[in-house]
Amino acid sequence: MKNTTHEKKLGRMAMLIDGDNAQPSLIVKLLAEAGKYGAPTIRRIYGDWTTSQMNGWKDCLNNHAIQPIQQFRYTIGKNATDSALIIDAMDLLHSGLVDGFCIISSDSDYTRLATRIREEGIFVMGIGQRKTPKPFVNACNIFIFTENLTDDIDDNKIAAAAKESGNDSGQQRPNPVPLLKEAFVMSADEDGWAHLGTMGVSLRQLDPSFDPRTFGYSQLSQLIKANKDTFTIRQEDDKGPSAVYVRRTTKRSSGRTTRKSPPKKETNKV
Repeated sequence: MKNTTHEKKLGRMAMLIDGDNAQPSLIVKLLAEAGKYGAPTIRRIYGDWTTSQMNGWKDCLNNHAIQPIQQFRYTIGKNATDSALIIDAMDLLHSGLVDGFCIISSDSDYTRLATRIREEGIFVMGIGQRKTPKPFVNACNIFIFTENLTDDIDDNKIAAAAKESGNDSGQQRPNPVPLLKEAFVMSADEDGWAHLGTMGVSLRQLDPSFDPRTFGYSQLSQLIKANKDTFTIRQEDDKGPSAVYVRRTTKRSSGRTTRKSPPKKETNKV
C-alpha cells in the first residue's frame, strides 16, 4: 500500500535501530520502507559492539551510512541499549532536526517513547517482527511487520507469531473483512462511496499494523477486489489513477427476479 497516512512525504526522519532486536539481512528493505514516508537522514544503530551478537551488522554499516552507537551492558539481564536509544530520541525530538521517527525493534519497552513522540504531533513509525506486543504497535502511527518485507510469507510462522504475541485469532491468516468494513464506515460519503486513499488512512487509524501484504496482496485495491462479495470497486479513469472508490456490494436474495403474471380476466359465460 502506498503512503496514505500523509498526503506528502515527510522531510527528514531519524531511523533508530535496536541492534539487539533487528535483522541486518533486511537493512536494504528497512531503508526502502522508511523512505516511503520520509528521508532517513539520521541513521543510528545501538548495541554492545564488543559482543559477537553484533557481528552481522558490521559489514553493512559503512555501505548504508549507519552510525554505530556503543552501549556497554553494565548488568547481566538489563538492556542498556533501550535507554541509550530513548535518550537520543528525546534529544532529537526537542532539537527540531527531524519531522518523523522510525524505530526498528520488536521490544515493548519503546511503547512510551512512541506515545511521547506522537504527543508532540510528530510522526512515528515502527518496524519489527510479528511477535511485537500490541501496545508498541498501537503507539505508532504506522507499524510494519518485517515478515511482510520478505519475499516468502509463511502461514505457519504467521500463526506462531500471532500466538506468541497474544493476538491469535485461531486462523493462519487473519480475516481482513471486519476491519475493512469498519474503515469503510469511517470513510464513506453520503452517496455510499468511499475514496480508496481515505479508506487507507482509516485502516491505519484503526490498526497501525494494517498491511495488505499480511493477506498476500501488495496493494489495498487488490485486497478489496479479492473480497468482491463484500465490496465493489470503481475507478474513474478521466480523473487520474488515484480516483478509485469503494462501496459495499449489494446482495440480492436470489439471482433471478421472478415476475408475477397479471391476474386473468374473468369472462362471462353465456
